[in-house]
Amino acid sequence: MLRVRAARVFTGTQMLTPGELVLEGEAVVAVGAPEEGPGEVVDLGDVTLAPGYVDVHDHGGGGAAFADDPATAAALHRSHGTTAVVASLVTQSLDELEAQIRRLAPLVDAGDLLGIHLEGPWLSPDYKGAHPVDKLRDPMRADVERLLDAGRGTVRMVTIAPERAGALEAIAAIVDRGAVAAIGHTAATYEQTLAAIDAGATGATHLFNAMPGLKHREPGPVLALLEDMRVWPELIADGVHLRPELVAWVMQVNDRVVLVTDAMAATGCADGAYVLGDLPVEVTDGVAHIAGTNTIAGSTLTLDRAVAHVIAAGVAPEVALQAATSRPARYLGLASVGTFAPGTRADAVVLDAAWSVQRVLYRGSWLDAPSS
Repeated sequence: MLRVRAARVFTGTQMLTPGELVLEGEAVVAVGAPEEGPGEVVDLGDVTLAPGYVDVHDHGGGGAAFADDPATAAALHRSHGTTAVVASLVTQSLDELEAQIRRLAPLVDAGDLLGIHLEGPWLSPDYKGAHPVDKLRDPMRADVERLLDAGRGTVRMVTIAPERAGALEAIAAIVDRGAVAAIGHTAATYEQTLAAIDAGATGATHLFNAMPGLKHREPGPVLALLEDMRVWPELIADGVHLRPELVAWVMQVNDRVVLVTDAMAATGCADGAYVLGDLPVEVTDGVAHIAGTNTIAGSTLTLDRAVAHVIAAGVAPEVALQAATSRPARYLGLASVGTFAPGTRADAVVLDAAWSVQRVLYRGSWLDAPSS
């Protein structure tokens, strides 16, 4: 048994000052104020101990895409405090997506990945972002069920443009299989977005990005996704996709915001030429664009930087931490990560006064062991 103490322990919902996390093996036994009891005591001092970060929209890192080398991509993000990650797949042919899902599903079963996210192929060609337009298609229920069947329950989320033919039926099928339907890469109207939410969609894939802007007489998907408290809006807080002031405002008016990275293979690597799916990407000053265009192609963000960015923009630390821990876990209905509670996985991140990651605990083991 291990008793980890810190000046501040964030449980996923509240800050304890001071606090103690009691661990046994790969599981949390208890969390609360420090008290006498069995086990080794590790006092981390004047730091914040929080649950390991949870990223539900992540394509890769460390020079690798999750579709090709999930171990390398996961290791890069884990070193930045993200101990639980969903592998996001970009648009490909149905055959290729099925093959990728079958390769990743065993890693989800083993707990190395939280799940699989299909970001495509059922997206709008008008807001395709870094997705190949020739492989986009209408969401026929049989195609959707084919890919969900390939995952055997490991596909946790599917992004879909609700204005495409068959979308509402597809959303119902996704939800019936226990996955989250997320609205994104869409040209949907306000009314079409409301219909998709009523059909069961509860996610907003990187809100504001790859969708029409909010207009006075045509509010489009943004208003519908922000005002409905059944929806979890994702935000990419890298200072590139969105103005920090907008991120801070949205997080003040909506208590379900989830921070995501939408990271691609170049995350944690030098500028240069990369590939996202089968599209060439050029990274300059840490910003990824489809080669030869101004179209953003994912990000090179890590969740620790996202948390620090939103706190610097004026968001309360407890709110920022929730958006990277307990909220993404609730978004996908995952009870084992994102909070400190009896029975949850022993994942934690140690943060200094600048909200930088100092140490990471993964499945009960320190990646960089602290001194006691």
